[in-house]
Amino acid sequence: MTSDNPHAPPADPASPGRRRVLALLGALGAAAWAGASAKSQGTERFGIVGQRAPTIEGSYWIDADGEPTRFAMREIEARWVYLKCFQSWCPGCHRHGFPALASVSEAFAGDERVAFIALQTVFEGFDVNTRDKLRGIQDRYSLRMKMGHDAGPGRAVGEHGGGSSTMRRYRTGGTPWVVLIDPAGRVVYNGFNPDPGRVTGYLRGQLTA
Repeated sequence: MTSDNPHAPPADPASPGRRRVLALLGALGAAAWAGASAKSQGTERFGIVGQRAPTIEGSYWIDADGEPTRFAMREIEARWVYLKCFQSWCPGCHRHGFPALASVSEAFAGDERVAFIALQTVFEGFDVNTRDKLRGIQDRYSLRMKMGHDAGPGRAVGEHGGGSSTMRRYRTGGTPWVVLIDPAGRVVYNGFNPDPGRVTGYLRGQLTA
């Protein structure tokens, strides 16, 4: 399923961090900017923009060839990281989330300065959004990257400790969700699907600055 909760940047409009975030939101797309406006009106808050990226956790991982593997945070140190959170039954993930991920990752294929991770952050439908779905999605969308499965304790959001562990740490609002982490390990974007062309342009600008 897809959630409609907006992304929320830091609150202080006078801070340099706030200005940087708003500039990034403008670069990545109008939907993200709409989320920033909603934040100022006191709507529900999501995301941890400006904070250090917490551990990305999964109970099961496959590599770019679909073989079982492991993941450690040291693999993404000092790199730009594009983290896509999804659920296999999420219509928005199939309609635009996975195609957007494929588009951006293809633009940086072979560039070791950018890492891509697709993580199934399960918060509902635990009997459907299972780890065996990863390989099929990887093949369908030609996602040459590590993919993981994080169902946390297997309880729904709203129940005590329920939902994906990574989802709770990053305070994501549903799926499809994108987290962008800079090489210093700080979260610079945390929200629903940004425009893939603008993400690509933004990253290229950062890499050549």
